[in-house]
Amino acid sequence: MQGSQKVIDSFNRLLANELAAIDQYFIHSRMYEDWGLNKLYQRLEHEREEETLHADWLIKRMLFLEGKPNLVNRRDLLIGADVKTMMSNDLILELEVVQAVRDVITICEQEHDYQSREILEKLLYDTEEDHVYWLEQQLGLIDKIGIKNYIQAQMGDSSEIAQ
Repeated sequence: MQGSQKVIDSFNRLLANELAAIDQYFIHSRMYEDWGLNKLYQRLEHEREEETLHADWLIKRMLFLEGKPNLVNRRDLLIGADVKTMMSNDLILELEVVQAVRDVITICEQEHDYQSREILEKLLYDTEEDHVYWLEQQLGLIDKIGIKNYIQAQMGDSSEIAQ
């Protein structure tokens, strides 16, 4: 089914964010693992898997619309050097994704592509309710209990995923 080029182009811009998020979560998770912060490592692995799922949704929809997914373009990564900076950078990325998804939902509505909008609404829910909320919660905990106490709490058994 031939889709709107405007929607396909917008999906490719979103895909660039999702691919960057996969990479950013990948390196941050490995840094957490190297530092012995097993709970954070596990949580970031969960986030990376969800970002991969989001990218898959976008790619499949573009292919359905007879578009060409661009897996080369990515936004710049924001790699941190410490836990708080890493989380702050991840939050910056996720908030940019939220705004971009909202913008593309508007484009889908203008183009009368309601199925694409529905896919984006699921992506937006995951991003806001899971990713952004969790990052804001963790940064709030760091402010309340201090970075040393927070880091100590993240050193547990990796089977105890950070919630």
